[in-house]
Amino acid sequence: MPCPFMGSLNQAFVRNYGTVLMKQYGNFCPIISRGFRSLGQDETKCPFIQKNNAVVADAPKEMTEDIVERARPYSYDKFFNEQISAKKRDYSYRVFRKVSRLAADGMYPQALEGLDNRRVTVWCANDYLGASRHPAVQDAAVSAIKSYGTGAGGTRNIAGNSQMTEKLESEIAKLHKKPAALIFSSCFVANDATLSTLAKILPGCIVYSDAGNHASMIQGIRNSRAPKHIFRHNDPKHLRELLSQSPEGVPKLVVFETVHSMSGAICPLEEMCNIAHEYGALTFVDEVHAVGLYGKHGAGIGEERGKEHKIDIVSGTLGKAFGNVGGYIAGSSLLVDTVRSLAPGFIFTTALPPPVLAGSLAAIRLLASEEGRSLRARHQAIVRYLKLSLLVAGLPQMPSVSHIVPVPIAGAQAVARVAESLMRRGHYVQAINHPTVARGAERLRFAPGPHHTPDMIDSLITALIESFHENNINFNQFLVNGTCRECSMEYKVEVPYEEPYKYPMIAA
Repeated sequence: MPCPFMGSLNQAFVRNYGTVLMKQYGNFCPIISRGFRSLGQDETKCPFIQKNNAVVADAPKEMTEDIVERARPYSYDKFFNEQISAKKRDYSYRVFRKVSRLAADGMYPQALEGLDNRRVTVWCANDYLGASRHPAVQDAAVSAIKSYGTGAGGTRNIAGNSQMTEKLESEIAKLHKKPAALIFSSCFVANDATLSTLAKILPGCIVYSDAGNHASMIQGIRNSRAPKHIFRHNDPKHLRELLSQSPEGVPKLVVFETVHSMSGAICPLEEMCNIAHEYGALTFVDEVHAVGLYGKHGAGIGEERGKEHKIDIVSGTLGKAFGNVGGYIAGSSLLVDTVRSLAPGFIFTTALPPPVLAGSLAAIRLLASEEGRSLRARHQAIVRYLKLSLLVAGLPQMPSVSHIVPVPIAGAQAVARVAESLMRRGHYVQAINHPTVARGAERLRFAPGPHHTPDMIDSLITALIESFHENNINFNQFLVNGTCRECSMEYKVEVPYEEPYKYPMIAA
């Protein structure tokens, strides 16, 4: 007589999973349960077991052991080890350097590296203007800690909203000439939460995304599950081609960055905004690597080109040129209020703490001032000096019109070796590889700032030449020991600023 329970199942399923079923449901069977209880010599007469040979009929103990063996828990550690091993094999495994950047006068942009606290010069930090160690920013943060403590106390809805929070949002809105702004725990969260929320709630929304967009924007678009089209990086013609095929009257978002973080390219902002608006789309423009660095008040490429009004939603960060942590969006009052009311990434996150709010507010005001303009001028001069020094030395560099200076070194292993060689010579720059950039497009990404000096750059160039030679990487070397290979004359690149930047005196 067939088992009334097993008999109702597909026989192939029973053959494959019979032992697991025995383990899970055996205790409910009056025959099998005796074997489970005794683990002795009781013979089971279950016709199902005898017929399907799921277990040995006359050995309940062995039957139980076989079930346990076959139902052994999944080996999570084995799986994780395989994933990490694969990353290490293709040199995309990320190793976090122990680097403590120094903030004392005369120390920045140096850092203490490793367990022995060896002094190195940092070339890859996104604290582009050194605002994190500016006395005005530090004093504001310390004062806020003494007055309000170190933590926000909760989400914006529960004890985390303060006068300082709203003052910072007002300052950001003023900077970007928008009616409203909203701050987040990071700009990754700002981009993800805003795009996922808007593209999800706008009925039938279609997203048009630049191929070079940051992972945060890509994640937000994915999370919205809205249909999307990807246009070639900074290609207005392709954007127009895609938009021309879109249905009329349907909500659309065009999403792109002004300054690309890994190539240093700057988008054709006005043309892309004009095309988007021509087809009834909203523009979402990421100015993360531009705020603080471009424009009279440091509002970014939009301000520098006088096109802020063409940007519907601007996102930015407090964690790069402004030297703190956090992100934000700015736009119309209704749009910002919609995100504030509906975005889980905003609603359910602890608010930014008082020292960050105060430090960010001080940094925005600093970089909007005459001192900020002086820092930006010095910054651009140092960037030009590095680019020209690389050119004269014959070292490779990708074309960049911004402050980001990429040096291409194809191959994850090769770029990692050069970065290690540079570190041994006292220069810290992080190797950039997949998935940040495509395989074969690996590079070193330099971000010189106003506190770097010509002497530091000269030392870096020498170290780069030695590191290339050490790792058998060929390049077109123009200078050998400071002498031009063509005319045998000594050559030195000049920079208009010779003295390191000094902070002006700040009144007590």
